[in-house]
Formats: sequence, structure tokens, C-alpha cells
Amino acid sequence: MSTISKITKEHYEWRSQIIKLAKADIVKTYSGSALGWAWAIVKPTITILVFWFAFSIGLRMGGKVEGYPFILWLIAGLVPWFFMNEIIVQGARSIRKYKYLVTKMKFPVSTIPTFVSLAKLAVHLCLMVIVIVIFAVYGRLPGIYILQLPFYMLCMLLFFMAWSLFSAMLSSMSKDFLNLVKSVTTALFWLSGIMWDVHKIELEWLKQILLFNPITYVSSGYRNVFIYKTWFFEEPTALLCYCVSLAVMTILAIWSYRKLIREIPDVL
Repeated sequence: MSTISKITKEHYEWRSQIIKLAKADIVKTYSGSALGWAWAIVKPTITILVFWFAFSIGLRMGGKVEGYPFILWLIAGLVPWFFMNEIIVQGARSIRKYKYLVTKMKFPVSTIPTFVSLAKLAVHLCLMVIVIVIFAVYGRLPGIYILQLPFYMLCMLLFFMAWSLFSAMLSSMSKDFLNLVKSVTTALFWLSGIMWDVHKIELEWLKQILLFNPITYVSSGYRNVFIYKTWFFEEPTALLCYCVSLAVMTILAIWSYRKLIREIPDVL
């Protein structure tokens, strides 16, 4: 409890600096290029078009889903992955990236993964505005179900903030852990139900395992908003599994922070 209290206090006392550093992280990420902020949109757009072409034109597997064009189904689940993919890796390397805040300044280490996560969330919000516009162009706005979109965003942010703190602490101590994280992101993409419909899995035990995967929960949640028109409380088992995953990750984050906080400045 003392560790939780310390982390909470650091976030409250440094809240204005966290916001400023989140803005600075965005600027730093896209500075030095002619297109600047546009790359935050260009890169995911190219990825979406490549997958759409591969599945709809090449493999001819992109039929309609629940009456929606495949491209809309694809966008609904793929856009949250862009945030999760970024924060899985960037969250893990956040303390190493901003090690000068640890070694040269008296800056609370626990807040570094937080402002990196908020920076990625800002980009995600911009992408979501574009997604809503695309659905509007197709005449397929989610209606009242869009009210639960902030809930899924919050679920995504909370879990990956906890992940960022946990992984950043370990990555600061060992580059091997960071390399491991980088190597598993592709596997997570293909195993988490982003490119296929989780609802169609016939093996019940496999479906239950996937329910504990927060990537699957968030991606499916976004599709519940835009495609399946399902409220989050209509799937209590999935919500419970997510809460268990969040609790476990939070415990791991607090444990790693408590064990490693004193050693990190010397290691960096």
C-alpha cells in the first residue's frame, strides 16, 4: 500500500509536468520530418490499405461482416491495435528513452511511462476522429453505442499504463527483456483476434483463454461499438476476465517498481 500511495502522490504532484512532457513526446516523435504530425495518420492508413488489399483483393476473404463492408470491420479492430502496438514497445523502452530524467534530474520514475502513454493516446484520439468520419461517409454511424467508446479507451489506457510501468522497469535493468518484447508483438497481433472474428471460435476453452487477453478485449470492444452494436455490460464474463488481467498487471507493475526503483539510476 505504501508503494501505491507513493506512485499516486507522484502522479498528483507532477500532474502538470506529465501533461507538458506528453506534449513534448509527441513533438519529439514527429520532429525532423517534412510531414510532421501527418505521419501519425499516414503510417496506419497505409497499413490498413495493405491488409484490406491482401484480404479483399488478393485472398478474396474480405466479405461483409454483419452487413458491414470488410474495410469497416477491419478499421474498427485495427485502429486500437496501433495504440497498443506502440505502447507495448515504446512503454517498455520509455525509461531508457528518458533516462536523463532519472540520472540528471530528480524526476519521479513512475510518471515516465504515464506521459509516454498519454502521448500515444493523443494520437489515437486523432485516428478515432478519422474512423468516425469514415463510418459516417459509409452511412454506418454507431449511434448511441458510441457512448461506450470512452469506456473501452479507458480500459485500454489503464492496462497499458500498468504494462508500461512494469515493462519499463524490467527493460531498464535488462536489454534482453526489451528485445523479447519487440520480438513478440507480431505474434500478439496474429493471436489476439485483430484480423479474425473472435465470436466465430468454436473451441470454448480457446475462447475462454482469449478473454483474458486485454488486446482481444479492447479490439472486440471497439467492434462491439461500431459493428456488433453490443453494450459492454452484455458480456460480463469478458469484462470480469479483463478486470482480472488488469489487477494482475497492476500488481506486477507495483512489484517491479518496489523492487527495482533504487537500482535503476545506477544501471542507467
